[in-house]
Order: sequence, then structure tokens, then C-alpha cells
Amino acid sequence: MKYLEKLLEGVEVDWQPLGEITDYEQPTKYLVTSKNYNADFQTPVLTAGKTFILGYTDETDGIYKASEKPVIIFDDFTTANKWVDFDFKAKSSAMKMITSKDESKALLKYIYYWLSALPSGLVDGDHKRQWISNYCNKLIPIPPLHIQKEIVRILSAFTELTALLITELSAELTARKKQYNYYREQLLNFNEGEVEYLPMGHESLGKFIRGGGLQKKDFTETGVGCIHYGQIYTYYGTYTDKTKTFVSAEFAKKARMAKYGDLIIATTSENDEDVCKSVAWLGAEGIAVSSDACFYTHNLNPKYVAYFFQTEQFQKQKRPFITGSKVRRVNADDLAKIKIPIPLPEEQERIVSILDKFSILTKSISEGIPKEIKLRKKQYEYYRDLLLTFPKNNIES
Repeated sequence: MKYLEKLLEGVEVDWQPLGEITDYEQPTKYLVTSKNYNADFQTPVLTAGKTFILGYTDETDGIYKASEKPVIIFDDFTTANKWVDFDFKAKSSAMKMITSKDESKALLKYIYYWLSALPSGLVDGDHKRQWISNYCNKLIPIPPLHIQKEIVRILSAFTELTALLITELSAELTARKKQYNYYREQLLNFNEGEVEYLPMGHESLGKFIRGGGLQKKDFTETGVGCIHYGQIYTYYGTYTDKTKTFVSAEFAKKARMAKYGDLIIATTSENDEDVCKSVAWLGAEGIAVSSDACFYTHNLNPKYVAYFFQTEQFQKQKRPFITGSKVRRVNADDLAKIKIPIPLPEEQERIVSILDKFSILTKSISEGIPKEIKLRKKQYEYYRDLLLTFPKNNIES
């Protein structure tokens, strides 16, 4: 605030309606007509929403030359906005293209940073076009041009630094995950003749049992633990000894129950990656398992089996058994045909011990880096808001 006071040097800030210092244009003549998007094409197709770049088109007519005249694209319903300084075509007519009426009085980049500091989203839950009905009437502080330029300089530098840091942190997270995956694949791959490979449903190993009729409406605040199939790929990791949800003791009497060491598997998903995701149950008490899931009761190391389900060799065997179009499924009887390497119990324990350490490290990084990214974004927003907070001089915005 001291820096801002020094920057203002006692100059009063003029507050003006946003609609008086900006022009807007509908994107009608810039709308894309083809849905044939391809990464090899040149011109990005934009939306003001989170997706931003929907794809790339080879259309050459009706391109907005933002490389010559930058623009703010403003989603007229959600109020999300983006700064664009490259040529593009638009996807939706439900957005406004905002420019400054006079750059010598109000810099467009300054206007963009001020807009970005406003809360986005539907106003009062009202699903109507927001620019004319709401936003163009908002009062924006207009300090002298040299102050606008300094604010833009600081925030542009901060934006670049934040983006660079986020890129580096994301790359670090990706590298650690790749490293973990590499060692998991190596530890669970054996040379020919080194260990025996058996179908998972072999009588000497175990069997797959389908889950029961557990639905979300059956959940209770406390009681007997349960795992619903959807939670396996949204909530749980490789193993757990606590459940997120519960059912009543009465319900549990008629439910399909998994015991300590069983592997609980989601047999239904909307995509091939999530189908057959699993979690090893390491709790002392039995738990109810939902339909669209099954559990594998066996005599192997529970974590060893759970880690095996994450390997590419398991995925390769799983894929031919996937059926369905919108909803992807794998039958429990087909899972029983998948072959798993059977090293000695002590070797299973050694592999699990190594992978547990990698898992803890990767989880720490996986949780730590997103937190760090979130903190950096908050830090940027803090300084942005600080730089764009001006005395209102008894004027209500």
C-alpha cells in the first residue's frame, strides 16, 4: 500500500463506467463454420470459458487479427475473460470482444487486469447476458496513464514469472510420476522361467466375487464400512484401511462383504483407463462392496496384487476384455483369466516395500506441487488486487 500511495503521489483516481471507456463487438463474422479441428491447422478456435482453445481450424476467412489489435474476449454468461494477442476464430456468439475506446486514456491491458480481479460466474444466479445488463455499468478506476503502465508492467512480469514457475513445478511432477511408473514396471516384470504366471482365478490363487446392490442412497453417517465402485477411481489410492462411507449394520447383513487383504475392483467406468482400477482393503473389519465392482479374495500379498493392477502388463491383458460403448465394463469371469506373476512371498514383500517408498514420495510430491501452484496463484492474485485497489472517494462501484 505504501508503494501504491507513492505511485499515486496524491493524484485522484477517476472512476468511470466500463461501457464508456470500452467498445465491444459481437464475434458473428469471426465464427468458425467447420468442426474439423486438427492440431496441424494454424488458426486457434477460442471460447471465453475454461477450455479457451477448443482446437485449430484451416479456415482462412473471418479471422480476427488480434496480433495487430489485441482484444479481451468476455463470456457473456459466465463473465470469464481472456486476454488475446494472437489471430483467432471464435466458436460461440455468446461472448463479447472488448477493446479500449482510447488507449491514450485507458490501456486495454489495464482494463483486462481489472476485469480479471472481479469475481467471475453467474451474477445472482441470473442466466442472462451480462455485459450490457451489468458489466458495462461497473465503475472502473482510471488512474493517470503512467500509473496504468506501471501496474501493467508489474502484473505482466508477475504473470510471466508465475506461469514459468507453474510450468517448472508441473514438469517436476510429471517427471516423478514417470520415474515411479518406470520402477513399478521393472519390479513386476520377470524373465521367462524366473517365476510362474498363473490365471488370477486359478484354484490355488483366489477367486473374484461380484459386489452387491449397494447404492449411494444406502449410505449412513456411521456403521459398517463400504466402498462404492465410483469411489475407487475418484477417492482411493492403492490401498486403504478406512472407508469414506458406511452402511447400517442391518444392510451389511445382506451385503457382499470383502475382508482384510481383498482387492476391490471397479468393473464399470466411462473410460478404458478407469475400468478395473482397484484398491486393496487392509482394514480389520469386513466392508460392503457395491455392484459394478467385484473383489478378489486370494492368498497373495494384498499390496503386491494392487500394484500389479497398475502395470502395463495388466492393462494389456485387460483391454481385450473391455465391452460396451458409452459405459465400459470388464466381467469378473474375464478378470479371472488374466495372468499374474507369482514370485515367492518374501519377494512379493520386497517389491511392495520398494514401491511403498516410491508411492509415499510420489504422493508427497503429487500433493505438495499442486499446493505450491495454488499458493503461487494466490500470491499473484493478492498483489494484483493490491495494485488495483484505489480509494473510491465516496463513489460506489
